[in-house]
Amino acid sequence: MLNHSDELTLYHGSYCEVQTVDLSKCSKYKDFGQGFYLTTSMEQAENFSRTSLRKAVENGIISRAQGYGVVSEFRCWTEDLKRLAVCAFATTDAQWLTCVVGHRNRITLSDAVAKYCGYDVIVGKIANDATNATLTAYMAGVYGTVGSKRAVDICVSLLLPQRLKNQFCFRTSKAVATLQFMGSYQVWK
Repeated sequence: MLNHSDELTLYHGSYCEVQTVDLSKCSKYKDFGQGFYLTTSMEQAENFSRTSLRKAVENGIISRAQGYGVVSEFRCWTEDLKRLAVCAFATTDAQWLTCVVGHRNRITLSDAVAKYCGYDVIVGKIANDATNATLTAYMAGVYGTVGSKRAVDICVSLLLPQRLKNQFCFRTSKAVATLQFMGSYQVWK
């Protein structure tokens, strides 16, 4: 996932423009933990901006009159990433699943979360709304004991990993400092 040229263009979908990242405002229980999430997929960022808009309206954060989300664009140089502690999941596999489940539900796989605390950036496939039911069933033990080979194999196969987009979680101030804001655009409902 990091086999790009000199620079990466990354997108962040939200209900508002994000020029300056404040990690304290980032949710804690996301796929790779608390951090600023971006993707190389403009389409994925646009979809997330719509989801973020809907949630912000439902939670009273913004007015129902706002009919658009925002995609903020950032640039990051691969040389800067090489100076950071980066965990990159090459595929959707047992290690990726353990990391995602551990961060989403810190009780189930708490040891997994501790393993990733030292990383500035975690990169891997995104577990989006389309995969939520499968992950919830896995965490509930529907496929067998959480963490067992059988349960992991069933869950990963149902996720259709080849169709999942990527995500980058910038978890530390040091990582966020490598991002350069390039601009933003509105995405209408």
